[in-house]
Amino acid sequence: MTITLNGESTELPGDEMPVPKLLETLGLGGKPVVIELDREALPPGDHAKRSVTDGSVIEIVTIAAGG
Repeated sequence: MTITLNGESTELPGDEMPVPKLLETLGLGGKPVVIELDREALPPGDHAKRSVTDGSVIEIVTIAAGG
């Protein structure tokens, strides 16, 4: 499947991927992130309930502390 990830076309295996698996694939599993899926903010509690599919548009912002 082809998705748009942070403005870049990205190829992923399969036809559907749960958001937690996407985060693992990107090396972000367990890290604090903010996700927008198809222009809708996705609360952390909903990550396991949602999947990306062909044509999905995802924005992921990592949260970092420090200065």
